[in-house]
Amino acid sequence: MTEPIDRILRLPAVLDATGLSRATLYRKINQGTFPKQIAISVRCSGWRESAVAEWLRNPIHYSCARE
Repeated sequence: MTEPIDRILRLPAVLDATGLSRATLYRKINQGTFPKQIAISVRCSGWRESAVAEWLRNPIHYSCARE
């Protein structure tokens, strides 16, 4: 059986899924309470869908130290 594909979500999709504002999202990344984005190319980044889903399961107790 094949593993499910872990899609890369761009900023608008992450903001829609989380309900966070852009400023709040980046503040949480700097604080280590939201998953860091990954580089897709030189000027393009995104978030792993699985990392965002993990944050959505328990946003209050999420910590990037687990990654």
